[in-house]
Amino acid sequence: MKDRLDEIREQGLAALREAASSDLLEHLRQQYLGKKGLLTEVLKGLGKLSPEERKQLGQLANQVKDLFATTLEQRKQELLEQASLLAVPPDLSIPGLRVAGGGLHPITQMCYDLNDSFRSLNFEIFSEDEITSELYAFDYLNFPPGHPARDTMDTYWLAGTEDKHGAERLCLRPHLTGGSIRYLQEHGAPARVVYPGRVFRNEATDARHERAFYQYEALIVDRDFSFSSGLILVQTILERVFGRDIPVRMRAGFFPFVEPGFEIDMQCQMCQGDGCQLCHGVGWIEVMPGGSPHPNVLRASGLDPDIWSGFYINIGLDRLVMMRYGIDDVRLFHSADLRFLEQFK
Repeated sequence: MKDRLDEIREQGLAALREAASSDLLEHLRQQYLGKKGLLTEVLKGLGKLSPEERKQLGQLANQVKDLFATTLEQRKQELLEQASLLAVPPDLSIPGLRVAGGGLHPITQMCYDLNDSFRSLNFEIFSEDEITSELYAFDYLNFPPGHPARDTMDTYWLAGTEDKHGAERLCLRPHLTGGSIRYLQEHGAPARVVYPGRVFRNEATDARHERAFYQYEALIVDRDFSFSSGLILVQTILERVFGRDIPVRMRAGFFPFVEPGFEIDMQCQMCQGDGCQLCHGVGWIEVMPGGSPHPNVLRASGLDPDIWSGFYINIGLDRLVMMRYGIDDVRLFHSADLRFLEQFK
């Protein structure tokens, strides 16, 4: 009887795998697994065997039955797939579909270009998580306890940490400057580091502002670093990004983490300084704050301000891209509108 089971298995599986239609598969199912099928006849004869033989051959017969059922289902699925492919004969004369080409987002491209420019000046690239703490976002950066930037009107605090302080009070980073503190604490000085990334602020959106946007921070810490060298750095980077000299001006401005502090403007590239809606008619657009790191910031980094000085800038990456491509609304970059983004391939 075992030989008979082996014969049925070999013949049946071969027939199932070669079946070319659903009707033939159904015929084979009845022939082998139906009430009067070959495998059923074998099972009916098990009663004449000894208990030991009945057990062994019964298990073998059930295995063959399961194998038949599995093979039958697989072949049925194969025939369905073949039928769907051949339902409409292919017309080989029809041109194929061109694979759509991708490209970098303009902000990503600008970031890469800045990376290349700063690398050529021997800067290191640093990054960290987008979640930071009150300690690094405000305390180490010389923000006083009552500073309005700490309020939830500007900063996205993480639920569950609102009543905590310092390192235990967490938020989405509102700026990148805290990352520079982390770098200096770990690597010390002298240092030349850039730090690109996305930041988050709870503010109204308009043509020049978004709730989530990109910054690009650069920091030099060295002995007796002159402020004029920082201005030359800004001019050099803008010249490399835009491929030509870009007029720059610096205005005195207050930021808790620099002393002295400046607002650094570039000539509006939308109107070439004549005045337009984007620059509010003044011909200039603010692209970065800058200045020398505040002594308290250097102390928080573990450095002696009597020995170390430096220069800091924080480039508004989105605005720089607007100037490069003549885009008058920053919200377009984050709209995911392919009609807009495909222009930059």
